[in-house]
Amino acid sequence: MSFPEYERIAHARPRKAAPPANLPVIEEDQATGEVAELYAQFRSRFGRPDVPGILKCFATHPPLLRHMMELSESLIFADGHLNRRQKEMIAAFISVQNECPYCADSHGFFFRVHGESSALPEPDKAMLRFVQKTTLDSGSISEADIQKLHASGWDDTSIYYAIAACGLFNFYNRYVSANGVKPVSDEAFRRFGRRMAEHGYLRD
Repeated sequence: MSFPEYERIAHARPRKAAPPANLPVIEEDQATGEVAELYAQFRSRFGRPDVPGILKCFATHPPLLRHMMELSESLIFADGHLNRRQKEMIAAFISVQNECPYCADSHGFFFRVHGESSALPEPDKAMLRFVQKTTLDSGSISEADIQKLHASGWDDTSIYYAIAACGLFNFYNRYVSANGVKPVSDEAFRRFGRRMAEHGYLRD
């Protein structure tokens, strides 16, 4: 499995990440034992020179760090019934909905690496409408919403994965925002989120 987005990050100019503003985290030079092992595992697995801020927050509870790394890799960083482009599309879109600059920056960048297009096909638009409703008003989701996705070509398993990715990023967005994790990307990496907010990929 390759991670072209992390390869680009690894070869980009160094950027200093601001520490989370609200709560202390375990920085790489402070990590010991299981946390140090998991940080090294992440750097080796993804080819990144550093550990992202969200993992440093999870590291305050090592079992959570391990579980979240495994969950993210199996659900987001692997193709399945939804491919990487579709999952990054959902991740970036939900992060913009939740006004989470950290996740909108990083996953907007990942989406571009995996083939983002401003002219989304109708099935993708239908899926984004669904995850938007799931984020903002999940209690009102009904069989009619599922039928709309079926009519757009999505099968049940793909919908299950979309709900899981949506739920995961609703959690991530709130977790990093409450911890005060700041985006480290350049202004160019933020254009995707602004473009979605201003022009909207849901428009016909």
